[in-house]
Amino acid sequence: MKVFVTGGAGYIGSITVELLLEKGYKVVVYDNLSEGNREAVHKNAIFIEGDLADTEKLQKTLAQHQPDAIMHFAASALVGESMKNPAKYFRNNVSNTINLLEAAVSLGVKRFVFSSSCAVYGIPDRIPIDERAHLKPINPYGASKVMCEQIIDWFVKVHGLIAVSLRYFNAAGASQNYAEWRRNETHLIPLILQVALGKKDHIEIYGTTHPTPDGTCIRDYIHVVDVASAHELALHAQQSATFNVGTGVGFSVRQVIEVARKITGHSIPVVESDARPGDPPSLVASAKRLRTELGWQPRFPNLQQIIQSAWDWLLRHKEGYQVQAK
Repeated sequence: MKVFVTGGAGYIGSITVELLLEKGYKVVVYDNLSEGNREAVHKNAIFIEGDLADTEKLQKTLAQHQPDAIMHFAASALVGESMKNPAKYFRNNVSNTINLLEAAVSLGVKRFVFSSSCAVYGIPDRIPIDERAHLKPINPYGASKVMCEQIIDWFVKVHGLIAVSLRYFNAAGASQNYAEWRRNETHLIPLILQVALGKKDHIEIYGTTHPTPDGTCIRDYIHVVDVASAHELALHAQQSATFNVGTGVGFSVRQVIEVARKITGHSIPVVESDARPGDPPSLVASAKRLRTELGWQPRFPNLQQIIQSAWDWLLRHKEGYQVQAK
C-alpha cells in the first residue's frame, strides 16, 4: 500500500512514517516545513515540499504518485495561538482539509485517516471521555477539528470514502530516531525536559486552582509510537469510524513534573502562573472502542516510559534537529 502523508515532517507524522516504512508500506511525505523539520523525514520516504493551499501542486503530486490512502496530519495545532489568531486555524485546518479531500476524491483515493484531537470535547461532562460525548470545543483549534470531522463525514456519505478520524489525547515521548522538537514549544513534557537540559530556568504551571485534586490540569499522555500504531491500524478499517487514542489514565501537571525529576535527576524549578484561556481542567480518554474494533494495544502504557523515551532522545540530540523549521 502506498500512503500519502501530509505533515510527515512534523512530530507525530514523522514517527508514523517511520512505523509505516518498517511495516513495508511505501510513503510519500507532503509538508511545507512551516513547523516540521526536513531532517525528521525518513530517508526511505519520498519527500515533496508543498502546501495544501497550493491546490494545483497538490493535485499534480497526488496524480503523479497515485496513493492508495491519505493520512492527514498537517495542521496548526497550538491552542493558545488559536485563541489569538482564529482565522489562521480555520484557514489552514479547515480550508486546506477541503482542498485535500477534493483532490483525493477527484483521483479516486478511497481511504482517508484524519488526525483529530481531544480538543473537540471542550470541557467534558464526564471522565473518561468516550466517542459519544458531546462536541463542545472551547477554542478555535478544537472547533477547527470538529468542522473537519463534519466535512469528512459528508465526503464519506456523498463520495464513498472510508475515513477514520483519530481523536488523540496528549501525544508525548519519542521513537529511537524522531521526537518532539519545535521552534516555539508549548507542550509540557518537552518544556520540562528543556529545564532538565539547562536550556530553560524553570517550568511554568498555568493554573493551580482548577477543579482537580492538586489544582493543576490533568491530561491523558499517550506514547507517540502508540499513536502511530493506531494510524497504521486505521488504514485497514472496514468502515468509517471515529476513535479516541489514549491510555485512560490522567496525570496532573505536578505529577508529570515529579516523574521527570526522578528520571532526569534535576530539581526542575517551578513558577506558578494564571490559567490559560481555552484550557480544560481535565481530559482523559476511554479508548475501549479502538481496542475492541481495531485491536489496538499500547506498547508503552505508562508515563515513566513516555518521559524516559523523550529524555533519552534529547540526551542524544541536545540541539534537536540540525535543520530547523523555517
